Amino acid sequence: MTPTLRTERLLLDPYILGDEEDFVALFQDIRVSRWMGGGLASEAEDRALFRRIFTKVYAQDLFDVWAVRRDGLLIGHAEIKPTEAVQGHEIIYALAPEAWGSGLGTEVAEAIVAYGFDALGLTEVHATVAAPNSASLTLLDRIGFEHIRDIAEDDGSTTRVLTRRLASPGRSSLNGHG
Repeated sequence: MTPTLRTERLLLDPYILGDEEDFVALFQDIRVSRWMGGGLASEAEDRALFRRIFTKVYAQDLFDVWAVRRDGLLIGHAEIKPTEAVQGHEIIYALAPEAWGSGLGTEVAEAIVAYGFDALGLTEVHATVAAPNSASLTLLDRIGFEHIRDIAEDDGSTTRVLTRRLASPGRSSLNGHG
């Protein structure tokens, strides 16, 4: 069962059915979806994705998926899940554009990385980022992710694979960056 995580300004908790409209609005915003997987999906596809969070992901306890909230409002989405592309656990996060540039992305990423190390017992966590997404690449570099390799996508684009390894014993997994 996906636990609730707290940061200085955010609450990451499991979605509730009442989040559907805000979830769809987030994923239908082209400024957000352009960096997510296959890009902008139809509204019906995003509604189906939201339903699968309950009927498949939560029901079968497949991996952790969170609604990201600030002051009670849904402002983002976060996940940590096993992914074949990186042969390990990948973090995924997206914030509404009005939350960009305020350090909230760093809070989300640090929270799910710490959860991966501390609760899941991982020794490394991965992220895949579209090469032109300089904001995410900069954020991840700042919190200790290293560029490992590139994936050439079928459409000619490039996805960067980044990895953050658990700090050496005796050091916190949150190493003060951010």
